[in-house]
Amino acid sequence: LRMAAAGAAGQEKQLAPTLLSFFIYNPKLGPKEGEEEKKILFYHPNEVEKNEKIRNVGLCEAIVQFTRTFSPTKPAKSLHTQKNRQFFHEPEENFWMVMVVRNPIIEKHKDGKPVYEYQEEELLDKVYSSVLQQCYSMYKLFNGTFLKAMEDGGVKVLKERLEKFFHRYLQTLHLQSCDLLDVFCGISFFPLDKMTYLKIQSFINRMEESLSIVKYTAFLYNDQLIWSGLEQDDMRILYKYLTTSLFPRHMEPELAGRDSPIRAEMPGNLQHYGRFLTGPLNLNDPETKCRFPKIFVNTDDTYEELHLIVYKNLISSFSLPDTASIPPTLEFCRKLDSIVGPQLTVLASDICEQYNINKRISGAEKEPQFKFIYFNHMNLAEKSTIHMRKTPSVSLASVHPDLMKILGDINSDFSRVDEDEEIIVKAMSDYWVVGKKSDQRELYVILNQKNVNLIEVNEEVKKLCATQFNNIFFLD
Repeated sequence: LRMAAAGAAGQEKQLAPTLLSFFIYNPKLGPKEGEEEKKILFYHPNEVEKNEKIRNVGLCEAIVQFTRTFSPTKPAKSLHTQKNRQFFHEPEENFWMVMVVRNPIIEKHKDGKPVYEYQEEELLDKVYSSVLQQCYSMYKLFNGTFLKAMEDGGVKVLKERLEKFFHRYLQTLHLQSCDLLDVFCGISFFPLDKMTYLKIQSFINRMEESLSIVKYTAFLYNDQLIWSGLEQDDMRILYKYLTTSLFPRHMEPELAGRDSPIRAEMPGNLQHYGRFLTGPLNLNDPETKCRFPKIFVNTDDTYEELHLIVYKNLISSFSLPDTASIPPTLEFCRKLDSIVGPQLTVLASDICEQYNINKRISGAEKEPQFKFIYFNHMNLAEKSTIHMRKTPSVSLASVHPDLMKILGDINSDFSRVDEDEEIIVKAMSDYWVVGKKSDQRELYVILNQKNVNLIEVNEEVKKLCATQFNNIFFLD
């Protein structure tokens, strides 16, 4: 129906959701009348007139207070209006973050004039609430909590840190391509055989022993995690930073200059092509700067401040935060390079072999009739055949946005109940969407088959579970 209407209108344009404003405030900072501006810690876009900022923050305060009367324990999460949707998040006591997203618009032309129709039901609350929570997690990874900034130097320091961080971070929010994966914020793991995994584990143990200031290590291959010594929540947000921001920035120049083959199998010729993605650019230059980004982990209890070292060897990237009291010196970097480089080169060829085996096994089947997303809440493992490579600017889903929305709706239904359940939806044209929830695991399947009925769809999904997830028990 929608297609026919579009044809009749001639030129219909769909405008994606965009970020209208983003602000952080603390109602306790300007309690008196006339001092309202003191509550505002950060406001984007900054050029908005002062009184409008105060008015918008005041409105959010009022909404939060008003909804508290109905639900004292669970404050407001979002507010739906015709033109936009507002999301609220209180990550620390009395600190509120608000994100206002404009609804998608269909632009039509009537008598030569543009007419705008706001799509009020298109945005999924859960997706954008998750995006807002990740804004805080990412800030906390690099700056610690809001309260820590207040302790370090009061409101002034907090405002400076928020300005510095969010000025850049908000430019990386691509709201038009947010979907179910943002709700999960999972980690893609690299499947390895036991032998190679043990080699990697012993390599990490040896390295942490010989480089005593190394505190935690994470080992990745091509954006997939193999080993991590960090707490799960810290690794989750660090993984997001590495795969969507740091690695893609370093990929382009590298692909151009990779003409030298690895000759790791010849013991006498252990050349290695290791380099630091954070830290010194040139180890042979004594003047080179050793600056590493600081990160904060375990902020709930012990509050550790670390330096993030990301060292990459051709295809094995890995990051190790280490103690922050003394920044790593050039001498330490050279030592790390000499110890880790050659060993990583050997490991890289082992992993590469495994990678080719995995590819052969999965590539044996023809392009299947289904696409799926799988997520495990216990270890945050995520697997998607719906998404093409995530780039820093966009996560490309290879299915229609309407189908992604159905997946989000099914996920919202799942989160309302504790029991295991299954939902099957017949979508537009020939698509069927199946959601299964079993024992902290969720599986979403999109099937594209003509003229099939419910029973046949069920059989297909059972087959998929048997081939792709044979060691996972989904209740039938």
